Amino acid sequence: MSPEPSRLASHPGSGALDLIRGNLLQPGMMTPLPHDLPGPDNDLNEKLDQIVQRAMADEEALVYAFGERWGPESNKADKYFGFLPGNGIHDIHMNQGNVGSFIKDDGVWQDGGVLFHFPLQQQWTAVFLKFQSQSWHTDDRTGRTWAEGEEGEPRNPDPVVPQPTQALPDGLVRIVSAMVNSIESPEKEWVNILNASDRAISLAGWQLADKHKAKMPLSGAIEPGAMLRIDIQPPVALSNKGGIITLLNQDGLKVHGVSYTRQQANQPGWTIVF
Repeated sequence: MSPEPSRLASHPGSGALDLIRGNLLQPGMMTPLPHDLPGPDNDLNEKLDQIVQRAMADEEALVYAFGERWGPESNKADKYFGFLPGNGIHDIHMNQGNVGSFIKDDGVWQDGGVLFHFPLQQQWTAVFLKFQSQSWHTDDRTGRTWAEGEEGEPRNPDPVVPQPTQALPDGLVRIVSAMVNSIESPEKEWVNILNASDRAISLAGWQLADKHKAKMPLSGAIEPGAMLRIDIQPPVALSNKGGIITLLNQDGLKVHGVSYTRQQANQPGWTIVF
């Protein structure tokens, strides 16, 4: 990738980010943080500063910022840092599921983020941010909040004690493993799902989707605490070059999603465990 700003198309496979559709993380992994709080290592400012200071001290480190370009602003210093001309990338956070005046910024495959690469240690650090007011379930075309819940109803899965509900089904049923590179010819691909809830779940109307958004319908039911193997059928295909697998309920809401790399898929016959 060129060190100059690059425009990424807002669709899968372009290199653009979508925290929801790209299955980059589970919502329960996100931690609410104040921007500034007395005490050590307990706020967003200090968390970011640790990573940035490490990158500044490493001449080989590379920083990849995903967001929206602004500037250069002719003969105008940056409003916050003072460098001239003002020029950079902002909106390095989730850019969908917004409220109020920020709804105009909604879209899919246009989320921000910052990746830090430390080549000497062969390490990557990723920073993914969202505002607590942003919804985790958004329209697949517009990025707008899927549907407003009842007054007082939470808009996002609880990051501390994730308890799936009908309106927020994240983790109700989970993808736990997959065979993406079998030893048979033609390959036989499958996915194992787990019902984490205390009740039987009907899969009528549910779908499984791949990285190209191809979908296959599911049927039957899965008992509480039980596992179910789903044999992959066209048009869904699990690429050996890395991909994503997404589980959608009868309303089209994402229940769970995982991703895997080319390296994870390069051992024929081995099951990938998520």
